[in-house]
Formats: sequence, structure tokens, C-alpha cells
Amino acid sequence: MTRELKSERRGPEKAGSVVIFLHGYGADGADLLGLADPLAPHLPDTVFYAPDAPEPCANNPMGYQWFPIPWMDGSTEEQARSSAAQSFNDINAFIDKVLADEGVGPERLALVGFSQGTMMALAVAPERAREIAGVVGFSGRLLDPDRVADARVKPPILLLHGDQDPVVPFESMSVAGEALQQAGFTV
Repeated sequence: MTRELKSERRGPEKAGSVVIFLHGYGADGADLLGLADPLAPHLPDTVFYAPDAPEPCANNPMGYQWFPIPWMDGSTEEQARSSAAQSFNDINAFIDKVLADEGVGPERLALVGFSQGTMMALAVAPERAREIAGVVGFSGRLLDPDRVADARVKPPILLLHGDQDPVVPFESMSVAGEALQQAGFTV
């Protein structure tokens, strides 16, 4: 069973490509959908989506989470793993629906994540049946660096991370980049 993700759509009526933004812990889709405005002139046939994560955030009742974070909200590791696994399914179902609705193939899709959204994009994209155009990950990390060795597909990945991040350590970018490169990804 999957949970339907709510999202707004921005862009032209007919899509030539799709960008899906995945927000961070405690935020919502609107937090990133504003990026469509400065990107649209450079990607004129691109449609943008930014779904809300499926769970209310324990630490921010106005925002959402893809999974709880034990050290931040008192959840258990098992709750976090179970919730993340459900959110992987939800995101995959959302991607499938968007691609079908827009009439484009996965090679015309980019996932752009921020923090927890990057974690989700880096977990979902390598497990898709067909490779997407790429992943852009801001200030995130790999949830399971060992798992990328068994990736079904290896889309290109761009990782960016500020060196003053108080939530996800800057070093997480290097750990992710090295694990992905060792698994054969272009990073």
C-alpha cells in the first residue's frame, strides 16, 4: 500500500522533462517549489513538482517528514527504518504517476533533494527499474552506503553541501560521494 503524496505542479502545459523536488525534515513541498521560478527560464519545457512528505513532523507540526529522526524526535531506529521504507514506496508511486501523467520517460526526470529529501532521492533513484536523468542532492547523506553496491541503475549524481551545516555533517557528502563512486556511479 502506498500513501498518495500531495503536490503542486508548475510549468508548461506540455512537459518535455520533469523535476521533482524532495524537501527536508520539518518542511513541505512549497519550501522547494519556489525554485521552479528561477530555473524555468533555463529549462523551458520542464514541469516541476514538490510533494509534501506523507507524515506530519513531530518537531514541526506545520511541516512534514519522510521518516522520523530518533536523535531529534525520540522515535526508535525501527520506526525510522519502517517509515523510510514506506516513504520509498510512496515516492516511487508518485514518480510513476507523474511520468505517466506527463507522458515522459524516466530519462527525462531529475530528482532534486534537500537534506532528508536528498537521503530519499539517493535511496530511491538507484532502485528504479529504469535509470532517471539524474539526482541533485543538497546537504544530505546516504542512508545506507553499503546498499549502493547492489544498485539496479546508476544515474549521474551531483552532491552539494555547505560546510557549516549543524544537522547533517559536511563530511557526509564525502562519505556518500566515495561510496557512490566505488559502486560505479558518476558523481
